[in-house]
Amino acid sequence: PRDAVPDAINKCKTAGIKVIMVTGDQQLTAASIAKKIGIFEGKSSVDLMEETGMPYEMAVEQSDAIVINGDMLTKAATEDEGLPEPEKGKKLDLWLKKPQIVFARTSPAQKLYIVKGCQRLGYIVAVTGDGVNDSPAIKQADIGIAMGITGSDVAKDAADMILLNDDFSSII
Repeated sequence: PRDAVPDAINKCKTAGIKVIMVTGDQQLTAASIAKKIGIFEGKSSVDLMEETGMPYEMAVEQSDAIVINGDMLTKAATEDEGLPEPEKGKKLDLWLKKPQIVFARTSPAQKLYIVKGCQRLGYIVAVTGDGVNDSPAIKQADIGIAMGITGSDVAKDAADMILLNDDFSSII
């Protein structure tokens, strides 16, 4: 992570902005980065699993700092199929209400599912990204933000705002 990111995350938290990391990285990598940049404070669900041998879903239930992988998102979305609209997304809603959250090993469709879940809960959602895989979530967000240097043309076209310096802290 860039040196300015932890301070930017802290400023977000101080301002009452919840930062949710959504990444294609593996769970352990994502949890490690979340600790380094200040999204996670204290023990995460990954720490609980490693220290106690606790099953994954139980560790997620018992922690305020959780890592949800793409497989869990797929399972939650599949369970939503066929349910009436007011019943959809209950598991995702529980995760999104946790104070510290990271989604790992996510697909473009899962990123979009997360954004829609946040919006369903009434959150104002900003999404940053640089790749084609981020474009659906960037487009769906209340404010989509693309990276201007490393961002793909598709991400830039989907965005409401383009960061000319690719620096997350510029958003603050």
